[in-house]
Amino acid sequence: MAHVPRSDQSQHDAQVVSEHLPSGYTAVFDGAPRASSPSSACASSSSNPDPADQDLGESSLKLQGGDIHRDLFKTAARAKMHKRAATFHLPKDLTGEPGPDGGLTVSDHLAPGGFRRAFIRQKKQSDIWASRVPVTRNFVEFLELYGSFAGEDLADSDDDEAILSEEEGVEEGREEEGWEQQPSETSPLLRQRRVSRAPRYATASTKQTFFTLLKAFIGTGIMFLPKAFNNGGILFSSLTMLVISAVTMLAFHLLLACKKKYDGGYGEIGHAIAGQFMRGLILFSIAMSQLGFVCAGMVFVAENMTSFLKAVSHGDSSPLSPTFLILIQLIILIPLAFIRRIAKLGPVALLADVCILIGVTYIYYYDIAHLASNGIHESVVLFNPAKYTLTIGAAIFTFEGIGLVLPIQSSMTKPERFEWLLGVVMFLITILFTAVGALCYATFGENTEIEIINNYPQDSKFVNAVQFLYSLAVLVGTPVQLFPAIRIMEGKIFGSHSGKKSTRTKWIKNAFRTVVVIACGGFAIIGASNLDRFVALIGSVACVPLVYIYPAFLHYKGVAETWKAKAVDIVLMVVGVVAMLYTTFVTVINSFMG
Repeated sequence: MAHVPRSDQSQHDAQVVSEHLPSGYTAVFDGAPRASSPSSACASSSSNPDPADQDLGESSLKLQGGDIHRDLFKTAARAKMHKRAATFHLPKDLTGEPGPDGGLTVSDHLAPGGFRRAFIRQKKQSDIWASRVPVTRNFVEFLELYGSFAGEDLADSDDDEAILSEEEGVEEGREEEGWEQQPSETSPLLRQRRVSRAPRYATASTKQTFFTLLKAFIGTGIMFLPKAFNNGGILFSSLTMLVISAVTMLAFHLLLACKKKYDGGYGEIGHAIAGQFMRGLILFSIAMSQLGFVCAGMVFVAENMTSFLKAVSHGDSSPLSPTFLILIQLIILIPLAFIRRIAKLGPVALLADVCILIGVTYIYYYDIAHLASNGIHESVVLFNPAKYTLTIGAAIFTFEGIGLVLPIQSSMTKPERFEWLLGVVMFLITILFTAVGALCYATFGENTEIEIINNYPQDSKFVNAVQFLYSLAVLVGTPVQLFPAIRIMEGKIFGSHSGKKSTRTKWIKNAFRTVVVIACGGFAIIGASNLDRFVALIGSVACVPLVYIYPAFLHYKGVAETWKAKAVDIVLMVVGVVAMLYTTFVTVINSFMG
């Protein structure tokens, strides 16, 4: 990709930061004098990036910790300045790649918090390995990557930027339809310029993209695999993981081919190829899959905390039932669902990642040691004809990561390397997932529980700590899963109506979010006693169309030209539909109606 000019990159970063700051506060000092002449304007520009901001709010220094995050508001002020006023010259050799010692460039120092980051790396460079291979170099890149899902713009309509874009879109539509309106005495002489989300610049290196992909695919689904192997048998389940991984990679290839030709997010690609209905169908499936993950997470937390409380209370049963624990989660999740900005939910993802790493490491350690001393459990079978369909749904649930494939690919400086890198990551996580499921099932056999942590010594304080921390991580990470679904549904129901200008609209939206969370809690209570079946059902109903059917259909309709390519698309669509219907039917009959 061509080098991004410093001025454009600076303006871009300013726009990204401005979308996540609280309104009503600016980078100016209260009581700062207005510029009355060109000379005074120049003199004040260094301390007051935008004098017009004095009319828009008060100084950010009045906020708690205002002096610490002062640079954020100064950075965001550049987004409101005229393009030329926000630029400055920087020698090209200072904006290149880091030097041999791995130090930060000048442009990295200029990012908010860059000076402190450089100091820490300089002092602790040999101790902080992760700092040399970050998923994102600074929080601006984090906001940009995780502020979208499936490549879709999920900016809240409560933001001023979203409101302005919608209003200008209506005005442009009227102009295209031939509407002419004479200016009145109150019409501004200069129309306000369009404000929209900042264009995404590709800044991620191959190394960064590698770790970002690992983070995107490795989630809570890995903990459901041991029970899935128990349901399908060790040989069938291992082969299923390999087949699902290969087919998933094929589906990713088809979707990336569509993006290469049409560009945009998942829904935008669907709209370009098959119209507005297809875009709505894709967004509906994304919302349903995310809500399914929320329900599964709530059940997982309830069941895991039940085992934790039973272990620490040294009783025969937990003092709190799973249903009661789900109701407690609702009390916590409803206020968290009111959060409008995904950036405020970002830090909780780190806690979940750390807990997953600790849990998987302990699983490998214990299982390998146990198998070395005791061998494979006598109840292990190669194939279980009674419950094998649950394995298929759980495997699909585990590999579902299509929501972040497109935005991650867009963030690469060399996107032509993305597909082979994605293949490497899929190969590695397939080995990781299959090994976890096979090792746990070989160790515990038919005694393998849904929450695999429960199989390990419950009198161990370390195991109890992992149970609690993992449950807490999944709980606080649930709003991150809920965010895309709520934004998609609100966009369809409320359109451009904003709570920023209407308190009534804001609380109507809050009430809607409350209803969504309560509905998820209701479904979680229904599926609480059958978590493995519930996960399989989510994988079959919500994830199969999104990962296997839609990419094949879009590729067939918009990209495929040869009969071989179209034949592959048709086969994948047919297999996807048959697998979805069959596994859903068998799972429902055997699990909930049997």
